[in-house]
Amino acid sequence: MDASFPHRRRALSAILKKSRIDSLLITHPANWFYLTGFTGESGALVVSGTGAALVTDGRFVVQAREETNGIRIRQQEGSLLESVTRLLGDLRARRVGFDPIHTTVSQLQAARKASGGRLEWVSVAGAVETLRMRKDAGELAQMRKAAILAGEIVEFAVGLLKPGVSEREVGAEIEYHMRKRGASGPSFETIVAFGERSALPHARPTGKRLRKNELVVLDLGVILGHYCSDITRTVFAGRAPKRIRTWYKAVLEAQEAAISVVREGVACRDVDAAARRVLAGYGLDHLFVHSTGHGLGLEVHEAPRVAKGQARRLEPGNAITIEPGVYAEGIGGIRIEDDVAVHAGRTEILTRAPRNLIEL
Repeated sequence: MDASFPHRRRALSAILKKSRIDSLLITHPANWFYLTGFTGESGALVVSGTGAALVTDGRFVVQAREETNGIRIRQQEGSLLESVTRLLGDLRARRVGFDPIHTTVSQLQAARKASGGRLEWVSVAGAVETLRMRKDAGELAQMRKAAILAGEIVEFAVGLLKPGVSEREVGAEIEYHMRKRGASGPSFETIVAFGERSALPHARPTGKRLRKNELVVLDLGVILGHYCSDITRTVFAGRAPKRIRTWYKAVLEAQEAAISVVREGVACRDVDAAARRVLAGYGLDHLFVHSTGHGLGLEVHEAPRVAKGQARRLEPGNAITIEPGVYAEGIGGIRIEDDVAVHAGRTEILTRAPRNLIEL
């Protein structure tokens, strides 16, 4: 059995004790996987000071028994929330926490109705996410593998860029190659954007075909061993003009400046500010329309956010992206993104692909 799962549950129980919560209802799949190893798609986990119990329907009971250890498995009877409230009754719970980020108003109303007023429902936001933010050595080792694979995939993708190829064709080849290399799939829908469409930060592949003298943005990530990676590289199909070279230089310097600030104890807003200062020096800060980065782990977007106003300070075990970019309507976009891990006393760039401007 992976010893990390009971360790995580004990850490969560300590948080609940401080909050005077008897039990915590967990309905988000990434959170119940983090605490138990269960990969099923339906269910609810209840964690209390005396242990943990998973309620799931008949499709996943055998799977839950195979994937978990030290967890009580209860088959759902009736609605999920009816089964959960019966379980809470057996546990003699009184104050039950729920996460308002993952529990809808209708779900909360149904839970209150099912419990017949016997339970006090208490909002407890982000308790599991707070634990997930600090990756252990095993998690970071898996994320390193996922990041290295993403870098190799993006280098493979560059070789697909020929005049006449479509965004969809490149995207399909990328995601096929991910799985061929052992990934369970992409950590998000792969972004392949040619020409003017590269100015759309979250462009999705279309039938547009690549022409000479166009920018290309490739943004992809793999899920490997449950953990996500995220990398972006920008390519120019031809000989890049002076303006594009200058913009690329600015974005690369902005990324390098932000990465140089990443270390234990630094506020996320200060990392973001480091990238923006460089772009402002080039007069390009108005073309940077998103945050500098985000946390990464079991999901492609996690805490902490690396953005303006984010006072949270980086801690050992944090894994974040650093991805400044500039986007000009009618011209295109340039983004460079890498995954960075914070260790005690040092910083590690997990992704390994070259960051120089590639001209085809």
